[in-house]
Amino acid sequence: MKATGYNGVGVAEPSYRGAASVAREVALVARVAEGDRRAFEELYYLYHRRMARFLTRLTHRYDLAEEVINDTFWVVWRKARDFRGDSQPSTWILGIAYRKARNALRAASRGAAQNLDEEFLPLTSEEPFRAEELRDWLGQALAQLPVEQRLAVELCYELGYSCQEIATIMNCPVNTVKTRLFHARAKLQKLLPQLAGAVEREGARPADGPASREGRES
Repeated sequence: MKATGYNGVGVAEPSYRGAASVAREVALVARVAEGDRRAFEELYYLYHRRMARFLTRLTHRYDLAEEVINDTFWVVWRKARDFRGDSQPSTWILGIAYRKARNALRAASRGAAQNLDEEFLPLTSEEPFRAEELRDWLGQALAQLPVEQRLAVELCYELGYSCQEIATIMNCPVNTVKTRLFHARAKLQKLLPQLAGAVEREGARPADGPASREGRES
């Protein structure tokens, strides 16, 4: 079992990819390559939940995540014969999903650029360090990372892929993956305290009631 985490700012689930699971996926892809629709359906449902969680965290939009999943498996159906087993099926499929997600995220970011200030308003709460709020802050901080860094972080810490596997998925050198993760962690370490500080400042602001007005007048 390989445990993963957000370098002290959150813990993700471990990754389970045993030999039996990989062998099953290889067999399914081979059957899909022969046009087996039942194998395709099984492969789809095997990956759907994992990919939906991953992509929804990235896009914050279920409809966009579903669109990426459907586009990904359309490619899997058409290109299954091209899979040669040089990597695990999960790496191959996530490589397709990565390219689809990257394009979708860039398109969505261009369309929503003018609404960024409203989208990332700080949260307010009397208990700013509750676990669910930490997850919210982490989601907000991740959304402010460049697309490539955000995808690398999610692939590494959410899905548990190694730097070598991520390099295969992203089609880039391993050192590039390490650099993206380094810069992403550095930015997260700055962004999370800023979000927490914004909440603390909001909580310390006096209420605009009679007592607060009397205090200002005196």
